[in-house]
Amino acid sequence: MNYSHTVKARFLDRPNRFVAHVELGGQTETVHVKNTGRCRELLVPGYEVILEEGQNPARKTRYDLISVCKEGRWINMDSQAPNKVAEEWLLKGGFFPEDISVYRERKYGNSRFDLYIESPVRKAFMEVKGVTLEADNIVRFPDAPTERGVKHVRELIQCMKDGYEAYLLLVIQMKDVRYFQPNWKTHPEFGMVLREAAEAGVKLLAYDCLVGENFMEICDPVSIDLEVPYGE
Repeated sequence: MNYSHTVKARFLDRPNRFVAHVELGGQTETVHVKNTGRCRELLVPGYEVILEEGQNPARKTRYDLISVCKEGRWINMDSQAPNKVAEEWLLKGGFFPEDISVYRERKYGNSRFDLYIESPVRKAFMEVKGVTLEADNIVRFPDAPTERGVKHVRELIQCMKDGYEAYLLLVIQMKDVRYFQPNWKTHPEFGMVLREAAEAGVKLLAYDCLVGENFMEICDPVSIDLEVPYGE
């Protein structure tokens, strides 16, 4: 997935979850943040960021903030990017060996899953979660409690029971991490439902990404640790 018309800037502050102030060309610019999560460990004053210039002249903000350089590593924080790169990866044969059709936002039961994959030999639902929270090269999800995420995983379990294949794809929006684990401290229920899903046969996948100044693409598998930490 490629971005067009990107520029570098310096992060200043984030007055609310929708916009941030950056220093661009010696001036303070208000930009749109393409991620409503907390992202406190990413949006640190002084960090270098990548902006994409919007193509709609009627917009209030000229740029979108899409990536940040944290301690020398580019991390994509565009919440719309994981679904896009997942679809591209699947259609290029990144996971399934046969030719497939991929459909976005397919409704099933009480949920609308990110991707539905179909071929002569399979019918599969896939939920995609973007992962940006990192500490000591360990990545975690979520960065805030997500009842919606728990609901989606439970309905993936129901898809399995109804005869479909079911996948949860964790798109880690950075490279060179050690492993993924649920954010037990922030939302232990999400960790427990992941364990339940794995036991039920839902396939849990985690892949890191190559992230550059104007692109992101799915790269290598990352191990998943579902062990409950002592004391949780």
